Order: sequence, then structure tokens, then C-alpha cells
Amino acid sequence: MRRYLRILTRRAAAVPFAAAVVARLPIAMGPLGMVVLIQHVRGGYAVAGVVTAAFGIGATVGTPGWGGLLDRRGHPQVIGSTSVLSAACLAALAVAAVQGAPDAVLIAAAVGAGLTFPPISPSMRGAWRVVLPGEEDRRAAYALDAVAVETIFVVGPLLLSLLLLVTPPVVPLLVTAALLAAGGVGYASTGAARAVRPEPRRPGDDDRGRSPLRDGGVLRALTVAAGLAIGFGLNDVSITATARESLGGQARLGLLFAAVAGGSAVGGLWYGSRARPGPEHQRLPVAVGGFAAGLTGTGLLLLAGRHAAPSVLLPLLMVVLFAAGLCIAPALIMLGNITDHHGAADRLGEAQAWLNTAFTAGGALGTALAGAAIAAAGPAAGFLAGGGAVLLTAAVSVEGTRRWALSPR
Repeated sequence: MRRYLRILTRRAAAVPFAAAVVARLPIAMGPLGMVVLIQHVRGGYAVAGVVTAAFGIGATVGTPGWGGLLDRRGHPQVIGSTSVLSAACLAALAVAAVQGAPDAVLIAAAVGAGLTFPPISPSMRGAWRVVLPGEEDRRAAYALDAVAVETIFVVGPLLLSLLLLVTPPVVPLLVTAALLAAGGVGYASTGAARAVRPEPRRPGDDDRGRSPLRDGGVLRALTVAAGLAIGFGLNDVSITATARESLGGQARLGLLFAAVAGGSAVGGLWYGSRARPGPEHQRLPVAVGGFAAGLTGTGLLLLAGRHAAPSVLLPLLMVVLFAAGLCIAPALIMLGNITDHHGAADRLGEAQAWLNTAFTAGGALGTALAGAAIAAAGPAAGFLAGGGAVLLTAAVSVEGTRRWALSPR
């Protein structure tokens, strides 16, 4: 832990990191806040689902473009302006919902909030490269950032739930907008954000300004990321269904998610604290395969314990989900590093933005597949489908190791 403490006690690293964490809380709080508010004012989930999907689609489409601007216009201008614009759209959505605006207005505001959502994660990765010149410290920082993102998906919904206990349903979405604006502007004003510059071209970067999508190494990383995210989507929805159908209610939902997130945090911190010989693409199939095994094991446990009491089944599920989570953050760290390694040095922000888009798109597809699988055969089918999808992704990553090795930087 000394390496992580050394990073967090350096003001040049700790301040932008803290601001980035605040700015990324809306990733988890925004969609849930939309669902809660719109369901409250409209009395149903149909419109809420469409509005939330519009936000996700907007973010998926907009992120690569903003990532490209990071490389050309600089981080403060892009992060500062998008944070304010996206926050304004979220606030407008909240006010419009309370005022009874038509569905089209709510959808338009959600699309606007998604399209302008700031590319905080790609920018933060660039900031780490500036403030932490040592390779071992950067590796630890990437792990710390991956763990922070995992934690956001636990802390964000918890914060929103606490706000709902003491405020009207419109307030959580307004607070989400405020956090986005404050965190984004705060990050944009740091010295780390101002200091980021495109790195010098490397010997393999023959075409300056070439799109990351034209690089085979980056494309393979995006393919693996999308497949892994399909597993995330299937896992999340299956956990929700498990709490309802196998554990007697949603009260235990937080424990299941905490088990996965806790495993990911431990795995990420462990992986980032140690230097390892050899290229990371050789270790990626192990991490992806481990997550596939965890999802499959969870599904098999549900089948074997379908008649077990919730008090018996819950701790067993938490253990298996924790084990599955151990592989998540390491896989995310590896994919980020592989993308950096193969992307053109003057387009690293855009390459990382495309990686985020791959995760978003894959997660959305996994969520849709989960609905069909669970409706057909219950929560166990969702986990087993996730295990199958991620196992196929592991096979793709094995094939990728040969091709990544043939195109080194």
C-alpha cells in the first residue's frame, strides 16, 4: 500500500484524481436518477427506460469525438466545457420532468447530456502520464483509477438512495448535475490537466493523426473490451434478478454488488502494486477467463442451490462473486495499457475514448441479452450466458496475443 499512499500524498496527483472521482459519480448516479424521477412523475417505467437509453446512446456516440479533441485542443478546454454543458442538460431534464414536459423534450435533454458527457477517464490517464514519470507509479495509478471507477458504481447509487430518503425525487438528479459541473471544472483547472500534451511520435507511428480504429492492435483491444462488457451487463441484471427471485427481495442486492466490487478492488490493487515480466497481452486471457469462470460458477451455484434457504445461499454467492470480481479490474488495467501501447502517440486520448465506448456499447448489449435469458430460464441462465460470452472473449484474447505480439511498438 505504500506505493498507493505515495501517489495520494502527492498534491499534483491527488487533486486531479479527487476531482475526477467526483466528476465520474454521475456515470452511476445519472441513469438511476433519471429512472427514479421519471417513474415518479409519470407513474411508469416505459418512458424512464427510453430516456435512460437515450442518455447511454448519446454518451456512446459522443465520447470518441471528445477524446479526439483532447488530443488536439487540450484537456482543460474540453473537460471544462463538456462538464458544464452536460450538467446543464441534466438539470434541464430534471426541471422539464417536474414541469410535465413532453416525452420528446426529456429524450432530447437526455441525448444532450450523453453527447456532451466529458471524457474524464481518458483525460485522467493522460494526467497520470504527466505527474507520474515512473513506470511503476503509473502502473499503480492506473490500478487506483480502475478501482475508483468500480467503487463509483457502489457509492453513486448509495448516495442517490440516501438523498431520496430526505429530499424530493428531483433533487438527486440536480445534485448529480452539480457534482458533474463541480468535478469537471475542478479537474480542468488543475495543473495536471493543463500540462498534458500529445507524446512524441514513436517509430511505428507512420501516419500522424491516423484514427485509432485503423490500428489492428487497438481494434482487437476494443473487441475484447466489448465482449467483457457484455459479461458485465449480463452479470449486473442477473444479480438484480437473483436478489428478487432467489434471496427473497432487493434488500440483499447491495451485498451482492459489494462482493463483486470488493473483489475487483482487491484484484486491481494487488495487480497494480507489482511489476511483472513480459507483455500484458499474455496475461489478459487469464484475467478474462477467470471472470468467465466466476460467472459460470455463479450460475451453477444458483442451479444447485435453487431450493436452499436465502441465509445459506447468500454467503456462498458472495464468495463466488467476490472471486469473479478479482479478475475485473486487472483486465481493465491490461486493456487500457494495451490500447496505449498500440495506439498512435498523438491520438491516445481518442483511443482511450473508443475503449470507453466499447465498454458502454457492450454493457448495453449485455443488459438486453440478460432480459431475454432471465425471462426464459431465470437468473442462473443470465450468469451462464455471461460466462459463455466472456469465455468466447477469452478465446478472442488468446488469438489477439499472437497478433499483438506481431505488431509491437
